[in-house]
Order: sequence, then C-alpha cells, then structure tokens
Amino acid sequence: MDDKKIKSAQKSLKPEDTIIKLAETFKVLGDPTRIKILLALTDEELCVCDIAKLLGMNQSAISHQLRVLRNLDLVRYRKEGKIICYTLKDEHIKNLCAEGLKHVEE
Repeated sequence: MDDKKIKSAQKSLKPEDTIIKLAETFKVLGDPTRIKILLALTDEELCVCDIAKLLGMNQSAISHQLRVLRNLDLVRYRKEGKIICYTLKDEHIKNLCAEGLKHVEE
C-alpha cells in the first residue's frame, strides 16, 4: 500500500450525500429519452408539446420525463398561461451534455 497515494486520492472524495446525488444524476442521465430532451433544450426553450412532437411521443410521457429531470435540478420551467416552457437549469448541464457527446463521438 502507498499511503501517500491513498491520502492524495482521499482528497478527491466528497461527502457521502454529494456522492449519492451525483450517482442519482448519472442514473437519470442513463435514459435515452431524457438525454434527447436535454439535447433539445441545449439552445432552445421548448414547451412540453414541442418536445413531444420533436421526439414523437405523447405529452404525458414527456411530462413524466421532465418531472424526473426537474427533481434533480437539471431543467427549470416557467408557466405562460397553460403552457409550461422548459430550459436547461444552467451552463453546467449544457457543458455536461457537450462533454459527454465529445467523449462518445471521438
């Protein structure tokens, strides 16, 4: 065992609750439909009906997926009358998608 390396690696570890939240985020990102939604929202604010049409799914299924993404703070929404519009929560999510794409497209 190399105690020096172990101490160095230990500095990279985060608190358990942070590790759990990160694992939950990656688990949610493991769904192709959710990835498509995030990619669609990369540069555009879209309403549920727009996303449903884009992905060829019903609005109920899209709403369910958006709720999962919203629960992990990956997307945010605003209401415009009866219409709910979604965007990515922040640049971190946009960057995460971009980096993931770079990784798989290389």
